[in-house]
Parts: sequence; C-alpha cells; structure tokens
Amino acid sequence: MAHFTHFDDKGKARMVDVSDKKSTDRLAIASGTVTMASDTLAMIAGGSAKKGDVLGVARLAGIMAAKRASELIPLCHPLPLSSVEVDLVCNEKTNAVEITARCKTSGPTGVEMEALTAVSVAALTVYDMCKSVDRAMVLSEIRLEEKSGGKSGTFRRGE
Repeated sequence: MAHFTHFDDKGKARMVDVSDKKSTDRLAIASGTVTMASDTLAMIAGGSAKKGDVLGVARLAGIMAAKRASELIPLCHPLPLSSVEVDLVCNEKTNAVEITARCKTSGPTGVEMEALTAVSVAALTVYDMCKSVDRAMVLSEIRLEEKSGGKSGTFRRGE
C-alpha cells in the first residue's frame, strides 16, 4: 500500500519535515492545454483581444503563480525558485493554446507543484481574458511531464 508522507501515524495532515533531506538541483516541467473556437485562437494569435496581450499576460501570471504555490496549496513548502519559464504556443491544428512551465530550484524538496501551478494559472488567465467571446473553452491535460533531482530521481512522462 502506498505511504502518504503528508499524514502522520494517526492520519492527521502535516507538513513533511525536509530538514534532513539532501539539497540537490531540482527541475520540474509541466504542461496543459486550453482548447477553444478557431476564431478565439485567431484573436489571441493576432493580438486583437479586448483585454490585451493574452499570451504575455498569461505568461506573467504563470510566473507569479509559481512563486506563490506554497500560499495556495496546503502543506506545500515555500521554495527559493532560481528560474521559472512559462511558454504559450497557439496550435491552429488543435485550436488550442499549449502551455509549458519549467521551474528550477536547489533545495531539499521538488518543484512539481510550482510548475503545475504555473500552468494552471496561465490557463485560467487565458480563459479569463477570452471568456467574453468564448465561454466554451476547455482547460485540460494539466500534468507533470518531467522532474529531476532528489531521492526519487528522474521522471519523464512516457518512459
């Protein structure tokens, strides 16, 4: 049976004590998609949304969100991030904005939650900035693609 580290021996939620864990370089990459009508994607790609530069604002929102993951997610450790990159790409074949976030730190615990939070908030920002023209947008496939560092080693989706 799986052992959940965020619960004590009585089943009560707790923040994991990482003070004895080795500090290592850590990386996490997450991705997600916002699918929409073709006209909405064209508006975003053309920079003609009424609220402004959708991709630029969503990128900034994702970076800001990664820095605040520990304030949003209970029991998540605050981390000194050394790098956060958020990329948004318009894919005309799928009528979607594809989002990728890459977070780095050096410390005793991983940055998966920061990368996932960055993608989630970037996707929410795309939705917020375009909801007046397309309320049927779908946020999906938010997932960890890769992580490295720490005792558990490297994970790559599909391997």
